[in-house]
Amino acid sequence: MKILDCTLRDGGYYTNWDFDKNLVDTYLTAMNDLPVEYLEVGYRSPKLNGYYGEYFYCPDFVLKKLSLLSNKKLVIILDEKNIKLETVEELLKPCLGVITMVRIAIDPEQLLRAIDLAKKVKSMGFEVGFNVMYMSKWKSLPEFLSNLKHVDGVADYFYMVDSYGGVYPEDVKEIFSLVRSQMKTKIGFHGHNNLELALVNTLTAIECGADMVDATITGMGRGAGNLKTELLLTALNQRNNIEVDFNALSAVTDAFFQLQKEYEWGTNLPYMVSGANSLPQKDVMEWVSKRYYSINSIVRALHQQKNKEVNKFPFFNTNKHKQYKYALIIGGGPTAVQKSDAIIEFINKFGNDIVVIHASSKNSIAYKNVNCQNFYCLVGNEGNRLTSVFKKIEEFKGICVLPPSPRKMGTFVPEKLISETTELSEVNFTNLLNDSHTAIALQIAINLNVKECFIVGYDGYSNANVGNKEQELFLENEALFAHSQENGIDLISLTPTRYKNLTIDSIYSKI
Repeated sequence: MKILDCTLRDGGYYTNWDFDKNLVDTYLTAMNDLPVEYLEVGYRSPKLNGYYGEYFYCPDFVLKKLSLLSNKKLVIILDEKNIKLETVEELLKPCLGVITMVRIAIDPEQLLRAIDLAKKVKSMGFEVGFNVMYMSKWKSLPEFLSNLKHVDGVADYFYMVDSYGGVYPEDVKEIFSLVRSQMKTKIGFHGHNNLELALVNTLTAIECGADMVDATITGMGRGAGNLKTELLLTALNQRNNIEVDFNALSAVTDAFFQLQKEYEWGTNLPYMVSGANSLPQKDVMEWVSKRYYSINSIVRALHQQKNKEVNKFPFFNTNKHKQYKYALIIGGGPTAVQKSDAIIEFINKFGNDIVVIHASSKNSIAYKNVNCQNFYCLVGNEGNRLTSVFKKIEEFKGICVLPPSPRKMGTFVPEKLISETTELSEVNFTNLLNDSHTAIALQIAINLNVKECFIVGYDGYSNANVGNKEQELFLENEALFAHSQENGIDLISLTPTRYKNLTIDSIYSKI
């Protein structure tokens, strides 16, 4: 039984396939002293749109450098859907003598197409591995199962990939037996850790006779991540008496642990739900990185995906509302509360000519007594926040507005507010995103044809407090402000802000 470590390839989903040179050197040095036979160092890919780092393309000089530093068999992976048969030789010829194995990531429904690709790769002299995804769904794909016999003689290893991280040990046994009955090719296993079963599932695969298994340092990998290499080696050291240099293992684990603090890979509740329901991790990986998506809203979205639910509400009808000269958008920053007395004076000054739009419900209780039309942007779990802010629901006066359908994110609407809830038909001032608090608030203002839009509580973040999520949200808001101004609305912040795309004035100069 052989071990393949694919940290640089699978971990690249968090770093965009860029890794610090010193970290890579530490990784290779440690691996040289550990009982790992293969290192999968990245993708080999044709040019795609957008930025992808060096271990996504694995240029020739990078592979040669790795081969000089490593005493292991090096592996690259091809994503079958991005590879054309006629380009394979040009793509892989520089890898001859440097790379031992080429693995191919395969959708099970494209198995026969992948076999044609693999034959070409095999003819060039490489070992070939099939990484076939979605193993939890294989039993429902009889045509795929009947075609497994064609893998013999083409692939050296056929990998069962638990893409959703939701299989159990009994599933591993059943599917392993099913695959073995159809082919003689050596079988591998790649386990994801959504339900924290990657170790027991991998040990089960080994007991079934798996010839190779995957792992990554600290479990670094897409979404919830993979089996930890350090955990697998520790278990095999005890169970199978495999010799492990724990000093080397500790050095590389400590190095990647620092990276884990930054990117926070590993399982959490949304990943657990996606794994248990065999739902893709791609959306979850994006959602959990958003500061404004709560765990409840992510879990609700996953259940809606599974059940194919679509919740429709009446469209936000501008004809039902008078046209306003001014709008005030209230964000969730501290200044919206700190300066609420002045802001309320400002609202009262304009009377029926102004509408208040709460981008976040966080500060809305401070404005419960203002006597004007109020709109509340209901994104994700904002409905729960609304009910917690308004302890007595009868204190709530206003209209809730949802993002347009279909909503990927599960939106909670309090039962008592369903009759007061509408949804936008579209967000048309930007193609950036249509389900953020700021996008919904700005679209309401645009729909109401306001000429001047005042903003409070969009403070921005000081450099000391900016994490990845906050920085991404800040940049999203900056872009949305720019797009809305291109649609003819002046945006004026009346409280201190770090947003450059807002004109800054003082609330006190207005009252």
